[in-house]
Amino acid sequence: MAADAPVEQQPIPPMPDQPPTTPEPSRGERYKAAYEAQKQNVRLRLTAWFATADIDNGTLAEEVVARRRTKLQQEDQHLLREVGRLRAKLAQARIDAARHHSATEMENGHMVRRAAITPEIERIRGDLAAAETRVEQRAAELEATGGVSRAMAPATAKDIDRARWTKKATRVGAVIAGGYGYLHGITAEPVLLLLSVPGAGFGWWFLSRPIVEETVEGQAPFLLAPASLPATLMAAPAGGAAPIVGGNVVMSVEQLPEERKPFPIRNVQTADQLAQCVLLAARAEGVPIVDVSDVQRQPWGWQCIVRVDNGTPEAIIAKSGDLETKFDLPANGVRPQPLRARRACAILRLVDGDPFATAPGLPYRAPKSLSITDKFRIGTSVGGDPLELSLAGVMGLWVAASGGGKTGILQALAEGTTACYDNITIDCDPHGDGLEDLGDAVRITARSNEQIEAVLLFFLVMSKSRARLRAKLGMGKKWKPSATHPAVTIFIDEFPKLSDLAKLLAFDLFLVGRKELIEVEYASQGGTSRYLGESIAQMMPLKGVGPCKVGDTRAVFGDDSVREGYLPHKLSPATDTDPKDAGHIFIQGVPGMADEPIEYAVHEIPSATLRQLATERLEAGLLEPDQESLDGMKGVDLPEYVEPEYDKDGNVRKPAPVRLLTWDQLLRLCDAQPAERGPLEDGAPRQAVEDSVTVMEKAGVDRMKTETLLLAVRDYDVDTYGEMDVEQLKALLKAAGAGAPITLGPIGEEKSPRGFKRDRLRNLL
Repeated sequence: MAADAPVEQQPIPPMPDQPPTTPEPSRGERYKAAYEAQKQNVRLRLTAWFATADIDNGTLAEEVVARRRTKLQQEDQHLLREVGRLRAKLAQARIDAARHHSATEMENGHMVRRAAITPEIERIRGDLAAAETRVEQRAAELEATGGVSRAMAPATAKDIDRARWTKKATRVGAVIAGGYGYLHGITAEPVLLLLSVPGAGFGWWFLSRPIVEETVEGQAPFLLAPASLPATLMAAPAGGAAPIVGGNVVMSVEQLPEERKPFPIRNVQTADQLAQCVLLAARAEGVPIVDVSDVQRQPWGWQCIVRVDNGTPEAIIAKSGDLETKFDLPANGVRPQPLRARRACAILRLVDGDPFATAPGLPYRAPKSLSITDKFRIGTSVGGDPLELSLAGVMGLWVAASGGGKTGILQALAEGTTACYDNITIDCDPHGDGLEDLGDAVRITARSNEQIEAVLLFFLVMSKSRARLRAKLGMGKKWKPSATHPAVTIFIDEFPKLSDLAKLLAFDLFLVGRKELIEVEYASQGGTSRYLGESIAQMMPLKGVGPCKVGDTRAVFGDDSVREGYLPHKLSPATDTDPKDAGHIFIQGVPGMADEPIEYAVHEIPSATLRQLATERLEAGLLEPDQESLDGMKGVDLPEYVEPEYDKDGNVRKPAPVRLLTWDQLLRLCDAQPAERGPLEDGAPRQAVEDSVTVMEKAGVDRMKTETLLLAVRDYDVDTYGEMDVEQLKALLKAAGAGAPITLGPIGEEKSPRGFKRDRLRNLL
């Protein structure tokens, strides 16, 4: 065929009247297709679930860090509890050893009973040293890493892979265990087979839903946990430099994400999250906190420094209840402590546990092992710092409602004073038991109005006597305590229940007793004038307040104290079944310590321990007032309100409301035995005393220097004393019970010679 031959065109068939259509699938085919699609959805969902495709790497990394943090916190808490337990166990072992295996030795001129070192004490010491070494090692690790916990290092790819594999294994195991449990269950209870039908239907529907890609608005509450969480065990700053309070800012209000809402503190895992939680809650409640710094994780919760840019941290205190709701904390879970060093800053403690759970126990204090001028520990702050104080010349007021722990506080103080070699402890309580558990170590216990009034008058007059003696004894402007010239500490519990006369005497003693080291510790259920009779609370140098009313807080600490962070009225007194906050206090006036509004817990000492300590201290011997003070009381005028009143004829119109007693009379009135003085047996010591009294009476004097006394007895009996020197005479008189020579006051041109007094020697006979 030629190339250019025309192609024959085929005719186009006409369009049919009814175009052909695709036949619709039958109902069975539709069901089958839907079932296949559902099976595919179920297969994809289960495959993704078993492969943990629903969990991204960021979430797994956060879980890894959270598990590390939890484990480290548990280790830290266990270590701190172990140290506290071993310290308490060591203290009890020393008490037991001192009671059963004690030895006596001289120290600083007085007898001290030391606990023998038993194998049990050595073993506990070793365990405690090992535990404390572990604490130091943890602190050293933190210092080496700049205060960053090793548990908060970012999760590595290997950590994430291991966590994902664990998730997969957990899910497979859960399915297998669930299937086995189901088969076992329907075998035992066939009715479960009927109940499984609707459950299986719901499960199939849930898994077979169409898979739709959803766009999630916003973002996860937290990003990957940063390695910035301060450790529970904090190390000291490197190089000895003092850190700047609030210098390590974690987050400021400008860094808050938009439209983020407050969330509970239990969701916090990192320092950044804590800062965000605090700032969001503060913004919601209108508290002007602008940044959060120095975040610390503690066994009981969180601690940080917050700064306000308007007003003072008072706004935090005013809103603390609302903030507790935002944080989902218990009552009194928000505890702000304004800082004096930075007026705009406060320490914010978010407490969801017992801050004092790891506080050390009472240290063992042997009889006569302290001076009244020494500091001794009675408690621990919420931040873990010790509460140490000295009561030398310190008048104190201790206020707490019924159940607030006043008796425990006074016992903790008296436990220290009764361990002193230069202090006499006196207990006055017109209503309760006072220092009952320490009764054996207390020199006088006064309970009736008559006894208390006599005690207070006696020591008021003694304070005036000492004021005139100080210069003569070469002490200067303050009484200097010693074993021979002891201080006196008087504890008055339930002060409001004293008689009017006793209150007047106690108030006068408050005014004049400090320099003479006759100090009084007053305790009351309230701090207002309604309880104390006078507005003297703020005059007290030392004052501690436990659970109370807000009016007591202001009466003791000042009108602005609540705004400054003193919140004892937020503490809860004990009930019969719950100690709550009994023994917790806020305090001002501790010698050598700045006044800060911080909560302390006073050591709770078991009654059996106090009784055992009191027995030891009684056996070691209780002190008596110095003879100079007793002698000087004879020349002191009594307060006018204790003198009898006479009419114009000289007759007694109103007898004296209280009589000044001698020391022995006072002891007998208060059912306390005077110091036992056995009969001085015949011999050289007794003869030396008799001859000394005789030569003083012949000379018509009531005292003699030791050298003058030796010359006098030589003239009186040259055969006995002719070859004797001063040291031999002092030894004889000491053997008789006269003690060492005492300061006599001016004699002739000598201002403070030492020697012996006639009456003191006569009493030995």
